[in-house]
Amino acid sequence: MAVERVIARDRPAHQLLELGRRAWLLVVGSRGRGGFTGMLLGSTSRALVDHAPCPLAVVRT
Repeated sequence: MAVERVIARDRPAHQLLELGRRAWLLVVGSRGRGGFTGMLLGSTSRALVDHAPCPLAVVRT
């Protein structure tokens, strides 16, 4: 299994959803910039949780 690093000029959620169509797993971080930082996912992570076409791991610090 290969790990692929991609650099693209696009909205992060849109690009990750497109890449997820051919991925076995998407791994993303979450800073959760909402009012309750420790409890919420950021907008990109939230979009992926709702729509990812493959398994998703959201990793927090």
